[in-house]
Amino acid sequence: MSETMAHNPTRAEVVHPSAISLRDVWPWALLGIVLLALFYLVGVEGGATSVTPGRFIHEMVHDGRHLLSFACH
Repeated sequence: MSETMAHNPTRAEVVHPSAISLRDVWPWALLGIVLLALFYLVGVEGGATSVTPGRFIHEMVHDGRHLLSFACH
């Protein structure tokens, strides 16, 4: 860098962020989707927005639901 650029505060260099490839993002996106699905199954499934019929999922995750402070009764 030249001395004129170093002493000239009005001229700023433009910095562009590097591109993130889809190959780098998909594992994190998949992890996020899996965590959201697990959160739904433990915290919400068995209520008004139930996806599965019956109470099987509710009974399987009952103790985990209370451990995570979700009310279910």
